[in-house]
Amino acid sequence: MTTTLPIYSISHGGGPWPFMDSMREAMRGLATSLADMPRQYPAPKAILVISAHWEESAFSIMSNPHPGMLYDYGGFPPHTYKVVYPAPGAPELAVRIQGLLADAGLPVRLDAQRGFDHGTFSPLVVMYPEADVPLLQVSLKTGLDPAVHIALGRALAPLRDEGVLIVGSGLSYHNLRQFGPPGKAPSMAFDQWLQDTVVAASPAEREARLLDWAAAPAARIAHPREEHLIPLMVAMGAAENDAATCVYHEDNVFGGVTVSSFRFDASK
Repeated sequence: MTTTLPIYSISHGGGPWPFMDSMREAMRGLATSLADMPRQYPAPKAILVISAHWEESAFSIMSNPHPGMLYDYGGFPPHTYKVVYPAPGAPELAVRIQGLLADAGLPVRLDAQRGFDHGTFSPLVVMYPEADVPLLQVSLKTGLDPAVHIALGRALAPLRDEGVLIVGSGLSYHNLRQFGPPGKAPSMAFDQWLQDTVVAASPAEREARLLDWAAAPAARIAHPREEHLIPLMVAMGAAENDAATCVYHEDNVFGGVTVSSFRFDASK
């Protein structure tokens, strides 16, 4: 009997936070949420992450059987530039994804050089500390068009019935100039809109609202540039008509910011 796996849109935290005691303590709520995820579905054959930290002119698929690391952050302690998340790649799955995207008329290519960025390895080291599940990433497409990324999600949807866990990895609030107290009110306003849109709205209304996300309260304060929101569009596209629940929510991270994560589940 085929099991349709849920889809997640997660807030992935800041930089290499799981590898720093002080940051991991500050993000213990997020850590608890991520650690609980593997108990919510059957063991996946592979994990596909759409990370906010990779953009290309065509959708690019990590195809190296042994991906390296990409330390795409700055100003952290020296040891965080030596951490390794040694999950195996999934080159055969990469070819399968390439075919799905080509069939959907989306520009696509394989990338054998790309390593795991922190939008992937930071949450995954908490979810699967043994690094024993094959793992790969698909990039965002430059331009960050919501409709194009919803189409990407729809193209990826068949993988849910093939044992592949799809995770959109971004942040529900991402304004590096307004973390801390200045971010409290705008992050709360935008998060309430997200709850109303992702969880409470009908699937058709959900899509329409996300396509017009820039009209949401405090939208451009919450996301001056939307790369951390776009992985949610991919998750929603892959989930199609599934109900959504909020699986992580805090209103005092990064010094006072509200952030959330969501699960789309066909069984709900």
